[in-house]
Amino acid sequence: MYALGWIDPTSPTPEWDSAQVRRLARRLGYPLHWADSDSVLGLAEQVESSGADVVLLPSSAHVDAVTLDRVMAVADVECAAPRASFGRWTSMGGVRR
Repeated sequence: MYALGWIDPTSPTPEWDSAQVRRLARRLGYPLHWADSDSVLGLAEQVESSGADVVLLPSSAHVDAVTLDRVMAVADVECAAPRASFGRWTSMGGVRR
């Protein structure tokens, strides 16, 4: 089990954001790997192909709503500040819960 960290590539404070994600990973007990912002794959595709259990973000502002929804289809999402948790979507009978 490990976490995939993500920081918006346009963040004005990447060092601070990175420190927040690393701290959150330690707090939650996850080994941390970083998503590749230069990849041709989007974040959701990187999460799915890597098999990560959770995506760690400095805040939910680092992804748009569509990306958050797509990531939640394959992994949990944890945000450092403000501290928030989003459980992955589950499907039962084709209906999201």
